[in-house]
Amino acid sequence: MKVLAEERHQIILQMLKSNNVVKLQDICGQTHCSESSARRDLQLLEEAGLLARVHGGAKIKYSLQRELDMTGKATRNTQEKAAIAAMAGEHIQAEDVIYLDAGTSTLALISSFTPDLKLTVVTNGVMHASLLADQNIRTILVGGELKNTTKAIVGVEAVETLKRFRFNKAFLGINGIHPKFGFTTPDPDEAAVKKIAIAQSEQVYVLADPTKFDAVSFVKVAEIGDATVITSKLPQGVAGQYSNQTTIQEVLT
Repeated sequence: MKVLAEERHQIILQMLKSNNVVKLQDICGQTHCSESSARRDLQLLEEAGLLARVHGGAKIKYSLQRELDMTGKATRNTQEKAAIAAMAGEHIQAEDVIYLDAGTSTLALISSFTPDLKLTVVTNGVMHASLLADQNIRTILVGGELKNTTKAIVGVEAVETLKRFRFNKAFLGINGIHPKFGFTTPDPDEAAVKKIAIAQSEQVYVLADPTKFDAVSFVKVAEIGDATVITSKLPQGVAGQYSNQTTIQEVLT
């Protein structure tokens, strides 16, 4: 059944609303159109500012400064975040001193922390600290200003607190990963906390679903080479853009 262009556009936008990323072949399957028609649809929608084209499809377009609150983030890509967190958990060793960044990607990692590992975890996430304490993990919550939307502790006091510590490993969330512009986030205060955590850590891991790749936010946090990226299966060709700068570990599902 032939689907009119305007109908296809609505279908594509609904697919993006549900999944954040849509593949070209899925568009063709849902709208019964050719690849050339689907590519033309994506071009028109991108020109209208409604999406961003990526290799093999498209992704939802975010504002440079816009950031979802914790509730909004928690409902997105939950299965991918759980799989990414499980792979990240394989890097944890007994008696590690860990920095755990605020955010839903890192929140999912806490299930890998058990009392028998005798970990020390420093975090700027209020929700993270509460969950860690419930699991009887030694936890240090940094001081500073509480950011209501992300429930993260930020500000000068948080940065100064982190300068006192050294970490075996840091696990961070991020909003944008780009081969030219590096790791980025919308908020300057959160960026400052992430920067110092990276500087104080022996090993740094960024946990990010595929929607974060080729995205750019307002504030640069670090170069791509400053962290290993743990993600789920990327569209063909994406990982190759970063292979000469860092290691990307993909969860193959």
